[in-house]
Amino acid sequence: MEENKTVEGGCLCGAIRYAIRGEIRNGYHCHCVDCRRSSAAPYVTWAFCKLEDYEILTGIPAKIEHADRVRSFCSKCGTPLTFQDPKKPDDLDVTVCSMDNPDLFPPNGHIWLEDKVSWVNLNDGLTQHYGYPKPQT
Repeated sequence: MEENKTVEGGCLCGAIRYAIRGEIRNGYHCHCVDCRRSSAAPYVTWAFCKLEDYEILTGIPAKIEHADRVRSFCSKCGTPLTFQDPKKPDDLDVTVCSMDNPDLFPPNGHIWLEDKVSWVNLNDGLTQHYGYPKPQT
């Protein structure tokens, strides 16, 4: 994505609106237990940006700390919004489907397949990782 573009998104009820002003990297479908439980879905699709590029425009997201990481969501409708790992304090994961145009950020693959529910069938041709993929060197 071009760095001078702004991507906006928000929650289902409209209480939370955000903007990302900077590079957004395509992420993954995450099948980990924490993502599944926090979303009540078989997996969550994430994209990545720099924390400094993410701005809340309206509302105040609720936050929950679990397993030393922080997730944000709308306290009114429950829409999952972000995920932050203190091991990467400058980075933020954003739920792709909370973006106004999620088609712009297709996932690179599937991660944490060790936790995948048995009835999810993966035949989309995307890469598959049983944990988190190791960075390319």
